[in-house]
Amino acid sequence: MTSVLVVDDVDLFRTGLAAALAREGFDVAGEADDAEAAISRAESLQPDLVLLDILMPGVSGLDAVGKIRAVSPDSHVVMLSASESEEDLLECIKAGARGYLVKDSPFDELARSLHSVASGGAAISGLMTGKLLDILSQLLRHQDFVAPRRPALTGREIEVLRHVAKGMTSKDIGHVLFISENTVKNHVRNILDKLGLHSRNEAVLYAIREHLIEL
Repeated sequence: MTSVLVVDDVDLFRTGLAAALAREGFDVAGEADDAEAAISRAESLQPDLVLLDILMPGVSGLDAVGKIRAVSPDSHVVMLSASESEEDLLECIKAGARGYLVKDSPFDELARSLHSVASGGAAISGLMTGKLLDILSQLLRHQDFVAPRRPALTGREIEVLRHVAKGMTSKDIGHVLFISENTVKNHVRNILDKLGLHSRNEAVLYAIREHLIEL
């Protein structure tokens, strides 16, 4: 069962949310009404998730993210906020939060998001996801970013790899393909250089993983 620490300075909202999470099957390990209490309870409880309001009196939820992760490194922090600010979203991601959900999200969406984070994923409310993609798009255009492409192997290089995968030597491959042993070795060297690998076995595993060849 996924354990959750619920942190919000509004008592009615916090207790209601904790009760709803418990009905959904979460183990509500504790509650806190400010960031300092959240840090202390996260350290003692070591919950799977910390559901943390971003705007609270005193130390903000944003400032608490790093401190919670320091005292409870296995806890995933999910921000629950009324703020739809791009700046808050980016600062929370920068601090190490695994999720950013707005408070008017439907409860079933919130529950699914928390299950996703507990399973190693991340969660951002739909509206904030759109804003994040807009920011990322602007950033990539500004930096003239080019996505890395998979190295392209020639037909001959793939053919050589098929024979390498069968355990054949360079000499044997040369006989089959009617090329010299040195030419085979050059093909293998080019393959390794293109893929940034160090051995024939690594090249074969890569080719199988990328469905270039089949055993």
